[in-house]
Amino acid sequence: MTGSDTGPLAGRTVVVTRATDQAGSLACALRDRGATVVELPVIAIVDSADKGAALIAAVERAVDGGYDWIVVTSPNGAQRVVDVLRGRPFSGRIAVVGPKTAEPFLNTGHVVDLVPARALAEGLLAEFPAPTNGVASRVLLARAETARDVLPNGLRAAGWAVDVVVAYRNVAPEVDPEVLVAAVTADLVTFTSESTVHRYHGLFAGPAGSSAAPVDAACIGPISAAAARSAGHRVVEADSHSVAGLVDAVEAWAASFGDIAD
Repeated sequence: MTGSDTGPLAGRTVVVTRATDQAGSLACALRDRGATVVELPVIAIVDSADKGAALIAAVERAVDGGYDWIVVTSPNGAQRVVDVLRGRPFSGRIAVVGPKTAEPFLNTGHVVDLVPARALAEGLLAEFPAPTNGVASRVLLARAETARDVLPNGLRAAGWAVDVVVAYRNVAPEVDPEVLVAAVTADLVTFTSESTVHRYHGLFAGPAGSSAAPVDAACIGPISAAAARSAGHRVVEADSHSVAGLVDAVEAWAASFGDIAD
């Protein structure tokens, strides 16, 4: 939990709300900069309710030429699609929401045709091409069970036939009460998705309400930032929608307060 005595975040306590298996890079980067990190995973990534049956069937159709595009909006979804592909080629094109989502495809030899400049659904939609005249103008969109409908609605409005398939679910894990106590006395909480904001505040339901949580929040992008502001946080938003950008935002937040007196 404890960081070093030196570094731009020395003396600051920061809450990391990412899922346990994804929190490591963020937590380590914050500790390397001197922060004391409270790891409070508010989501856990699990299989879809059908144990991946719909995703397997959809990816098999894609391999057989049933889709022009595979579109994936998170690293979790990308990994599950790659696991089903098992190294088999896909003759269509692949679009992802950002560089981290591209990695599972690139690491297994697939070409990623579209990575938008803005790593969010709106950015992907803005750069997605219009369908061409032909028999097949279909998109397979693999995503979380709970997600915004900006992308599928936008693609359909542009003329694409979109099949949305649940690749995984975000669920609420058990929370250690001692970790929760440490979190409410922290200086800042980090959010990497809208769902982490909602789940975090769900932990404080009751008379104390969300006032128990740190007022300051660092968010990875505009969607999580909007949710955090709605929840009453004072928000600093990452310029780059990545872990590195989030760490830079935390540093900027800390610098705005100057040195901590002994």
